[in-house]
Amino acid sequence: MSDNDITNAIPLKGLRGMIASNMRRSLDEAAQLTHHAECEIEALLNFKEALAGSGTKASIEDLLADCVVRTLVRHPGLNGRIDDNEIRHYRNVHIGFAIALPGNKLIAPVVFDADEKSLMERAEARKNMLERARNGDLSVSEMTGGTFTLSNLGRSRVRFFTPIINLPQLAILGIGETYTRPVENSAGQWVSRRFMGLSLTFDHRAVDGGPAAEFLSDLCEEIESAGC
Repeated sequence: MSDNDITNAIPLKGLRGMIASNMRRSLDEAAQLTHHAECEIEALLNFKEALAGSGTKASIEDLLADCVVRTLVRHPGLNGRIDDNEIRHYRNVHIGFAIALPGNKLIAPVVFDADEKSLMERAEARKNMLERARNGDLSVSEMTGGTFTLSNLGRSRVRFFTPIINLPQLAILGIGETYTRPVENSAGQWVSRRFMGLSLTFDHRAVDGGPAAEFLSDLCEEIESAGC
């Protein structure tokens, strides 16, 4: 290997350097553990189609965020941050959405008070926030003030992964690919059902494995009953 083999060199400075530093700090400071689960999403997809049929357009990510917010309200131990050597839980859910920007840049802008918004209010806030993120119009608090983050790789073939916590938050949910597999129904027949992989990374300093598993299981049930 020689310098002549190098096709591109990207200095670790500016936003890319900050991202690299934050990722390294997250792995150094947080006791990170990941739970994986799969959940059936037939109800969620049917709900999306029903909304579209009534003139309401919502993305899968909007519907998943809706399920996550409702589940976090019931599991406040995962909705928080570690600041000034304190575990701080929050009354409201300030949810971040990890997005990739041109130039190999990754940020997680925040929709504040997501639990006080309706599905479509939250969807509109997310759309507006993403547009401003692409234009570089976000404030520091909008990039750093979250209490929980979603990282969506659903359009890839990655089913499960290990998302890195967005410090100082307590947890991050990774959304994997949607896939089809056969399952046996109550009548003993084999039918095809669509599933999604979910990966929850949490900071074991603040969240134990049992409560994290309960949150993820409850979230799966929320998704599987969407629109019911």
